Amino acid sequence: MADSTFDIVSKVDKMEADNAVNQARKELEQRYDFKGVGASVEWSGEKILLKASSEERVKAVLDVVQSKFIKRGITLKSLDAGEPYASGKEYRIEIALKQGIDQKAAKEIGKIIREQGPKTVKSQIQGDELRVSSKSRDDLQEVIRILKAADLEVDLQFVNFR
Repeated sequence: MADSTFDIVSKVDKMEADNAVNQARKELEQRYDFKGVGASVEWSGEKILLKASSEERVKAVLDVVQSKFIKRGITLKSLDAGEPYASGKEYRIEIALKQGIDQKAAKEIGKIIREQGPKTVKSQIQGDELRVSSKSRDDLQEVIRILKAADLEVDLQFVNFR
């Protein structure tokens, strides 16, 4: 019998992220406490740009955006929010979406699989994702359970279970 496999990836659904940004923009337009402070949320290339007239207001905009991402099912581990910085008369925060698993995190995940997972399970790094294989599907499901319980700094999805 051939090995069963699955891939571990870390991707953000671009459409869900776009929906979260649009919902945050609508809430900023409607809320009274954001009137007259120049609060805005918009895409700037691959990053999300938050603007407001003061540092406190831009942090409040960040809270709104984060709440919308959580409601859309995107964890905050997928967001890389920078620090507020002054730009002319306004303050800005740039948020980058984390796509893929970096080498450091991939090695950490591989180590967890080797130490805690069943001995029949093998993992290999393939670019920005990991391929996990074993003869037993039950062992693979055990690995998924272990990784979901682990406190990692990346958001993981398990795809292509064969």
